[in-house]
Amino acid sequence: MSLDCLFNPESIALVGAAHSEEKLGGVILKNLLKFRGRVYPVNPNYTELMGLKTYPSAKDISESIDLTIIIRPASEVPEILKELQDKTKCVIIASSGFAEIGQKKLQDEVKKIGKEIGVRILGPNCMGLYNPYQRLDTFFLPYERLRRPKKGNASVVSQSGAILSCLLAALRKANTGISKAIGYGNAIDIDESDIYEYLCEDKDTQVVISYIESVGDGRKFIEKAKMVSEKKPFIILKAGKGLSGEKAAFSHTGRLAGKYEIFHSIIKQFGIKEAMDFDELIDAAKALSYQRPSKGSRVCIITNGGGSGVLSADECMRHGLDVAKLPDDKAERLGHLFPYFYGINNPIDLTAQVRDEDYITALNELKDDYDGFIIIALPNVMGITKRLPEMIKNAITDMNKPVVFHIPVNGVAKRLISHLEKMKIPVYPSPERAVRGLKALLMF
Repeated sequence: MSLDCLFNPESIALVGAAHSEEKLGGVILKNLLKFRGRVYPVNPNYTELMGLKTYPSAKDISESIDLTIIIRPASEVPEILKELQDKTKCVIIASSGFAEIGQKKLQDEVKKIGKEIGVRILGPNCMGLYNPYQRLDTFFLPYERLRRPKKGNASVVSQSGAILSCLLAALRKANTGISKAIGYGNAIDIDESDIYEYLCEDKDTQVVISYIESVGDGRKFIEKAKMVSEKKPFIILKAGKGLSGEKAAFSHTGRLAGKYEIFHSIIKQFGIKEAMDFDELIDAAKALSYQRPSKGSRVCIITNGGGSGVLSADECMRHGLDVAKLPDDKAERLGHLFPYFYGINNPIDLTAQVRDEDYITALNELKDDYDGFIIIALPNVMGITKRLPEMIKNAITDMNKPVVFHIPVNGVAKRLISHLEKMKIPVYPSPERAVRGLKALLMF
């Protein structure tokens, strides 16, 4: 069965809808009020909730429902599922209280019922999904507590709801828009592999990032992960790298994490990319959602701060990027074009006496010699002005090579950063993170 009923439903029933945001059923219902399709609250104690006609049970809804969300105690879920036979195509079980707390028998019963009645199940113990293109938000977190990122082209897949919320908060802070966000929890039916397969063909998704703690079906996982990575940028962050992490992962979702060394070796063998930590995942997602990936390892750093250039060069070395020496003829030419006190090396140090046009001169001279560029602009000097973003954009339009910026975040820089990112040039708050962003663009 296609997962369109999950990602692009036309109708939704909410079993466990509530009148108040003090209850999770009330939070979800409020979030669903923006949905473009039809919403059917289910609660036997009310005839109306938040302005919507409310039904005693899902059986009382006359039409067939694409997606049903269950937010009721775990013990009630089996009977609720049975009532959904021939009524719904897809179910999100947001409720917790299953294998993650030792109730595997109850979870197995729910899985069995789902198969018997022919519905697809996301969860249990899951965050659900967010699709801004459909104004679909099944999260049980109010908007005030989790400001959703803007609409964009990055999709986020997470086994953990808590990590999903952290990823979304970080992406919003990084000015990176999303296409889909999915927390799949205990994954008794729909798992990470099914979601990867769907996103592989999703026209609104350009890049996929995924946080996983464990994998149920290893062969299926490799097949679908490889499928996505061959079509669009795809990066995994795997938790449970050590014994303590493996135990924590099991107590979180009730799924065994497996040995990280084996996992790492296998995904490397199949060319699936891996982030080593949370920030690296965010930095990669930002870069890949802004610019097209490329190939190569030769990097040129252009800076107006010597120390920042050194930090960038160090980080490049750690990530296998080559801060290659300037070609002799280009170094000689730049020596004639620039003041004598500029550092004509790699990094190129334009010093505190930099002018906007100096960055452009360096880019134009070296665009054919390097695979990617890191530009560092410390904006507290008089020579960097509001003209710089437009000048950079014009310089790189026909270059077809990735360019990332490091600009420290402060009052002076905010407008500069905003203008650059409107032109799809990613800006990072530290030299190291700029390097990681460029690395992501060069490793595909």
